[in-house]
Formats: sequence, structure tokens, C-alpha cells
Amino acid sequence: MRKAFIITSITILLLVGILIYINWKFIFFLLLFVPLILMGLYDMYQSKKTIRRNFPLLGRMRYLLESLGPGVRQYFVETDLDGKPFNRQQRSIVYQRSKHESDSMPFGTQLDVYKEGYEWINHSIRAISFSEVDENPRVKIGSSQCLQPYNASMFNISAMSFGSLSKNAIIALNNGAKQGGFFHNTGEGGLSPYHLLGGDVVWNIGTGYFSCRTSDGKFCFEEYTKRAMLSNVKMIEIKFSQGAKPGHGGILPKEKVTDEIAEIRLVSKGQDVLSPPSHSAFTTPLELMDFVKLLRKGSGGKPIGMKICIGNKSEFISICKAMVQTNTYLDFITVDGGEGGTGAAPQEYSDHVGMPLRDALAFVYDCLNGFAIKDQIKIICSGKVITGFDIIRNLSLGADLCNSARGMMFALGCIQALECHANTCPTGVATQNPELMNGLVPEEKSVRVARYHAETVKSAMDLIASAGLIHPNDVDRTVVSTRIDRTKIETYEETYPELKVGSLLEASMVPNEYFRFWKKASTEKF
Repeated sequence: MRKAFIITSITILLLVGILIYINWKFIFFLLLFVPLILMGLYDMYQSKKTIRRNFPLLGRMRYLLESLGPGVRQYFVETDLDGKPFNRQQRSIVYQRSKHESDSMPFGTQLDVYKEGYEWINHSIRAISFSEVDENPRVKIGSSQCLQPYNASMFNISAMSFGSLSKNAIIALNNGAKQGGFFHNTGEGGLSPYHLLGGDVVWNIGTGYFSCRTSDGKFCFEEYTKRAMLSNVKMIEIKFSQGAKPGHGGILPKEKVTDEIAEIRLVSKGQDVLSPPSHSAFTTPLELMDFVKLLRKGSGGKPIGMKICIGNKSEFISICKAMVQTNTYLDFITVDGGEGGTGAAPQEYSDHVGMPLRDALAFVYDCLNGFAIKDQIKIICSGKVITGFDIIRNLSLGADLCNSARGMMFALGCIQALECHANTCPTGVATQNPELMNGLVPEEKSVRVARYHAETVKSAMDLIASAGLIHPNDVDRTVVSTRIDRTKIETYEETYPELKVGSLLEASMVPNEYFRFWKKASTEKF
């Protein structure tokens, strides 16, 4: 191949030379072929890519076609139900609702209703008129120890940091939250000015303690209090882990630490910024309870919660034991499923670390019930929540309300280009490139975020009414059924039998399937 390329190149150059000698107008052939020949020669002698070395110039087509593959598949090959992680049908319903277009479907479902895993809502003969239910119900978050309870929407914006998302995206999300009356979680990247434009905010505090840290990365109570007392900040969330990469720290390279990001995160320029895999402010469940009391004090009594992707079951049971032992309660727990998203994560973490949402949600609810503390704590869940049915499914398993990240990104105009990690997001959502970012107009997109929220909540309440129920609190594990195989069907009540209230308080009462984890759990260590 290489010998043939050399012979062909020499032949072309000789031919072009003869043509130019005959007529100077043929010089444009020289301008066309010489660069191609030089590229081919470079391919022959570079050593990094074997295909290009063995097939000069022609081998470049392989990399071109590979780069075009995702777009070609998405727009020309995939059916409405094939795309991953969200198919075209799921994306379309967000686009339609955010633009206030009709989302009605003709000719029946495209889903295989006899396929294993198909789920549906058990509607009632005595279905309730939609006019009889609250179109936008509120969920009160705040234990008996909370001085400033918060009335949350049942559907909100999940954690996404400024830096991962563009400034314009954050502005649009916050203004959308303000217009629609729901909360906007900051993500662990700190409390930026773009989170404080009037929308209700949940301040997510991760292991890096951004916006409330000392110069050496430890938690700083003074900086925390200064921001936690802000009127826009309605709740504080301690981040243990997120679904896409639980148990994994992060690094923001020093090249990406701008003056603005350094000021927001309280970090120094000129060095990498670390997010450790675990917290330094506490190391045991009992110390966590002390930290919760400290955060509650520094916020003036606002709801304090935690975000976790379930890993070792005994560790979560340890936290429950510590709450009971110290009589100190979290106000909410955000459960993130292993199917959660992120701008960038190692593939092994995204694919194989962390409990999936449904199993985790049922486990957390049952643990809180088992320790007789569920009445103090609200459960928020996140992980591929897009539609009203997704909300009902999670409420059925024990959630009180839901968050969505990628759904809200679609409302902003995200096309699932899968370039979040490359700073080349074509829609300006997940990039810091000013030219791409400026294509996203916050004034326009904030309206779409608010519309998407309103229509999705309306859809969820419509489904609740069809089941003969009035309020999200009425949804239990009998509401949703799942096809186990071609002939077997189970409700969530059968698949995930609930623990009795108080059954985890004494060793003699603990069910067999929980006993090994319960015995291992200690308030003295995780």
C-alpha cells in the first residue's frame, strides 16, 4: 500500500507538472493535490496510528466515519425506542412540553407490552376528575428539629454545577425555577451568582466544600454561614456520592480554573482543584450527626439533607442507627441511582458501580420505616426521571418528590450529542466555550424549563387521578405493576415487600434478609 501510494504520488506530480508547463491555468491542480500528497507522506512516517501508517491518506476516512457515527445513528439509523441513554421518544416528549406543543400520540403504544420489564399504572374504575386534584402539589420538607421547613414542588432541577454547565445554562435553569416555583440544586461546584437570580436553591456541599472551605480544602463554618443564611438558599444537601461515579473523587485541572471559578469555589488559581472521594469534616456516623447539627445551626434552622448512591447497605443502616441513637434527624435524603448522569466519568463507574434507583429507593424507604423515622425525613430521588410516569413509579417505591438533571437539559435544548466532557457541546449547555455558550439565550430557555416542569407535574397528577387518588402521598406500592415474564405480573408491593415500622430497632425483630447488614452496621464507623 505504501509503495503504491509513493508511485501514485510521483505520477500525479509529474502529470500536474506537465499540465502546468502546457497551460498555467492547471496550477489549481497543484494546489489541490500537493497538500493531499504531503498529508499522505506524513501518515506514512508517523508512528501513533497504524491504520494511517499502513494506508496513507485513505486511512483517515476511518477516523472521519467513526466521528460521524453517533450523529448518523441518532438521526438516520435509530428507531424512536433505540437511543441510549435516552431514546428519541423520551427526548421528544421533553422538547414538545417545553415548547408547549402537543405531545399526543397516534395509533397506540410502540412499546412491547409483553416484554419482560414492561410497567404500567393500575388505574381505578373510580378514577377522579383532574379538576379535583391539585395541579401543583407541595411537599413539606422539615423534621421536628427544622426551624424553617420548605414547601417543595414534586419535580425539581437535580444537581448540576456551574463549570460543568455553562453560565447561560445555569441562568436559564434558575430563572425557570423562579417562574415555575420549584428548586434548583447547585451541584457540588459551589454557590455561584448565577444560582442566586431569584429561584429557590438547594446548596449541594460535596467533599471539596466549594464556597465554604479553608485554603487547605477543609470545611469553613464562617464561609458556610455567610452563604447558608441567604434568602434564596432554602435547603442544604451534603453530597456523599452521585449515581454516575459513586466513591470517586474529581480533579478540575488548573488550566480550567478561571478567576471567576476560583472566586466562587474559594480556591487558588495555578493549581489543580481536588474533590476527594470522601469527607474530611466527619469520619463516623456519629460525627455526621454532629455535622448535621452544625449545618442546621449555621443556616438558621433550614432543612439539612444528604445525597447518596447506595453502595454498602450496612453503611446506610449505620446512619439510621446514628440518627436514632442521637435523636438527630436529617430532613431529607436524596437517593441517586446508578443510572444517573454526569458530564464525565470512567465507564466502569457509570456501568458497574452503585445500586440502581428502584432497588435503592425501596431499600432507603424500608430502612427509614424499619427505624421508625420515615415521618421525620422526606425522600427525594433522581436518576433518569423524564415523564409523569417516571415520577409516579418513584413515588410508588417510597419517594416523596423527584429531581431531574438530563430532562432539564433537554428542556434547555440539549440534543444528546454526548460531548459533555469535551467542551464542544453544540447547544451551549455543557461547555465553557463563549461562542457555543452564546447560542443559548437564557430568556428563551428559562421559559421552556418552566413549561416542561409544569406539563410534567400536570401529567403526573393526571395519572394519580386515573388511579383514583388525590395526592402524591396516596401513591403506594400497589399502584405500579411490572411484567416479570410472559405470564407473571407483580406489583411493586410483591416485588419489594415493605418492612414493618420499627422492625429494625431491635435485633430480635430484624428480618433475616436485613440481619447481616444490620449486625455489621455501627454508629462508630462506616
